[in-house]
Amino acid sequence: MKICALLLFSFLGLGLTVPIERATPKKEAEPPPPEQQDTGLYYDRYLREVIDVLETDGHFREKLQAANADDIKSGKLSKELDFVSHNVRTKLDELKRQEVSRLRMLIKAKMDATMEENVQIDHMSLLKQFEHLDPQNQHTFEARDLELLIQAATKDLENYDAARHEEFKRYEMMKEHERREYLKSLDEEKRKMEEAHFEEMKNKHKEHPKVNVPGSMDQLKEVWEETDGLDPNEFNPKTFFKLHDTNGDGVLDEQELEALFTKELEKVYDPKNEEDDMVEMEEERLRMREHVMKNVDANHDRMVTLDEFLKSTEKKELNEADGWETVDETQIYTDEELRRFEQELAAQESALNQRAEELRKEHEQLQQQQIELDAQKKEYKQAVLQMEQKKAQQIGADAAAGPNGELKFQPEAPHSESENAKPVEEQVKPAEQQQNSNVQPGAPGEAGQKEHEAHHSQGQDHPGQS
Repeated sequence: MKICALLLFSFLGLGLTVPIERATPKKEAEPPPPEQQDTGLYYDRYLREVIDVLETDGHFREKLQAANADDIKSGKLSKELDFVSHNVRTKLDELKRQEVSRLRMLIKAKMDATMEENVQIDHMSLLKQFEHLDPQNQHTFEARDLELLIQAATKDLENYDAARHEEFKRYEMMKEHERREYLKSLDEEKRKMEEAHFEEMKNKHKEHPKVNVPGSMDQLKEVWEETDGLDPNEFNPKTFFKLHDTNGDGVLDEQELEALFTKELEKVYDPKNEEDDMVEMEEERLRMREHVMKNVDANHDRMVTLDEFLKSTEKKELNEADGWETVDETQIYTDEELRRFEQELAAQESALNQRAEELRKEHEQLQQQQIELDAQKKEYKQAVLQMEQKKAQQIGADAAAGPNGELKFQPEAPHSESENAKPVEEQVKPAEQQQNSNVQPGAPGEAGQKEHEAHHSQGQDHPGQS
């Protein structure tokens, strides 16, 4: 654990750890393994994996435990990489190749989003913008890579607190801006009611017990009594230090220090209360840690040794302060900063509106182009249909005309001589037979009756015949 603490100055453990309750110093509960919090670095995973691999080498681990912060920052420790085992070096080589591949993918994705297609990318020059590895050697992990990784992590993590403060300031200004904009949308009566409610919540938030100065004897004794469950009259700074050095590495890192502030923070912030903002609580925690480090961490290595801790308990400036000023009691931003922030928001909104208008016009143009394209398609289909009809008519006309364009008639089929030689009567018979065949036959009784009537008629016409 000391390796991580020394190498990253405890920044790899930025999360809150709840202090362990102990009935007596003799019966200590086994502390749960601390959760690894993301440092916010874009190479966070690579950094952790390199540390994990280095910790598996006994020689390097021994050298690192004996090193101080200056040895690490100066690059002196990086030279020990030449003495680690071959297996460790092989793993480090693979980690670097994976990181280079990941960075190349990031570069390509960025270039695809901002450049035209089929543009040749110079990965070598682009990799130089990343300071946590040596871009000249993209295949093996060397001492130079470890030195660059330590330097980059140190520089980036030292700026981490400042970045968090700036982010919190913008958060508070945005809250105030949105509140003012909301008030503008209300009528006079509702606006007064909303302002009264705001003042009520503001005053309610201030109603809390006294907050002790972080690192003061009052604050430490309160933790000793209420968290550790020990007699306040028997407070012992050395025992207190050992109790809260949860990983037993001989120093209090920033994670272990922040755990000491939980009791003070609970006096002011409750996630169930409307008036309490949990984002402000995290800013409060950061300010408390910075205060302790400023007054206790004598060599500014972002860790508190036992000697530094014992000396801090005797400092008058820590023990004579009359309570701690919380975030709501300090000025986070000035009126001028808020004015510039609102101007920035207005400019961003104007740019977004302008872009939205451009997109709307582009959409209308595309719609108009689509309408014109559909009309052209319709005209094209009609033209093709007319051409096909004319072509079909032309083919029919060509088939009905002779070679010189004259009309052609179909001749009648010639009659055979035998058929022409037949008497007229025989030629007529087929016609008569066809007519007779077209007569529908009647019922059997009806046919017999007609035949009987015919014979009877003949008898009347020739009465003298028998």
